[in-house]
Amino acid sequence: MTALTLSTAGAATLRADVLVVGVAKSGKTLVAAPGAEAVDKAFDGRLAAVLETLGASGAEGEATKLPSPAGLKAPVVLAVGLGAAPEDGESFDAETLRRAAGTAARTLTGSKKAAFALPILTAEDAAAIAEGALLGAYAYTAYQDAAGAKKPLAEVALLGAKPRDKAFKAAAERAQAVAEEINRARDLINQPPNDLTPAAFAAAAQAAGKEHGLKVQILDEKALAKGGYGGILGVGVGSVNPPRLVRIAYTHPKAEKTLALVGKGITYDSGGISLKPAGHNETMKCDMSGAAAVFSSVVAAARLGLEVNVTGWLALAENMPSGSATRPGDVLRMYSGKTVEVLNTDAEGRLVLADALTRASEEHPDAIVDVATLTGAMVLALGNRTFGIMANDDDYRTAIHEIADEVGEQSWPMPLPADLRKGMDSPTADIANMGERMGGGLVAGLFLQEFVGEGITWAHLDIAGPAFHEGAPYGYTPKGGTGSSVRTLVKLAELTAAGEV
Repeated sequence: MTALTLSTAGAATLRADVLVVGVAKSGKTLVAAPGAEAVDKAFDGRLAAVLETLGASGAEGEATKLPSPAGLKAPVVLAVGLGAAPEDGESFDAETLRRAAGTAARTLTGSKKAAFALPILTAEDAAAIAEGALLGAYAYTAYQDAAGAKKPLAEVALLGAKPRDKAFKAAAERAQAVAEEINRARDLINQPPNDLTPAAFAAAAQAAGKEHGLKVQILDEKALAKGGYGGILGVGVGSVNPPRLVRIAYTHPKAEKTLALVGKGITYDSGGISLKPAGHNETMKCDMSGAAAVFSSVVAAARLGLEVNVTGWLALAENMPSGSATRPGDVLRMYSGKTVEVLNTDAEGRLVLADALTRASEEHPDAIVDVATLTGAMVLALGNRTFGIMANDDDYRTAIHEIADEVGEQSWPMPLPADLRKGMDSPTADIANMGERMGGGLVAGLFLQEFVGEGITWAHLDIAGPAFHEGAPYGYTPKGGTGSSVRTLVKLAELTAAGEV
């Protein structure tokens, strides 16, 4: 795990393997960003000119290494692009700093210590850089030969971050806790499904609960059957790895509000009898990303000591075809008592979520937010980097959208058109698990809404696009599991505690 320190040392005097500085574009001119003054001086004021000679433009995502001149203790300088320079006296955008720090940390895989001399004017700037560096340094190497795998950057030293200032210290501690919990989610998402079964996921939650003082309750297949959780059982019945429903709760003695988080945890999704074709099932270990995000967010709330009760519900199952699997045409009786005609067994996420939403509603929280890699339709609508937000309260949906924007997660508010509900009418059951094909992501949201308790504020985050990144890494985003929505959920919990949401 990458260590984080705040240093009072100067950029020229700190001993490190690499010194990271920022460069930006001012019009058509490349300029050294604040924090790079000592490095620019060591280059006799020609840092930008040298970088331009090497082809650097200052664009975001760009990283250029060059040997240090005399006068710097670090033997290597890494210049990362920050894009357009802000107006005089203004900070760089937090997400720009976060991505630049992530780019630097990724570039420095294998290094022991890097000093980050990026622009810091406020504690928020320091937090963004710390978060980006810790997320960018992430690597999943659990199944690789330890001798051959390159180790992530071991230590990040933030220069100019005022370690004796309470605001800077608190910002760094928060950034470290949140980043480590995002990386916990990433580890779970990246873990092969032959090892991360529903029972194994539940055991991980139990272990974290013990470590962080959380109350954990696990319903196994017998308890689920006794309780009438037909949705979760209906999805998991085809697998030799039986399902679980996990309740993981953080409580604070001064809390005045309770936030319930519900996560879809399909540890592998073959599609069931409605089998996914080749080319669509290779990454389906990631179909538990919502549960991973919920789990990590509850732990983060505990680590930060937030004055709000946060309860996580992890609906865990493996969706497999077999002689015992649910068939298209079967009818399930859900935990709520409603019956659902299963028209497509690959629309399984909404079935496990429905039971968990009903159970969460029984505790009458102030709000419920569910998180799921729910529909390919949402990816078609919003692309691979943006999650959709639906809610039964427009103000709450707007608040979550604004929170996501603030923490640097791309999202977009989506509607719940009442006219699409009719498409889920069933001649056999109370509702079908499929409706109109067009607007499929919205149809899924309408289905979930049917299982939310009356009078409870609810939102649904469909993170199918950004939860698992199949392309080349960028910024602080790795290939594989991303931990999408954790930052949004943690900030939502903070604002709920403050009475601002």
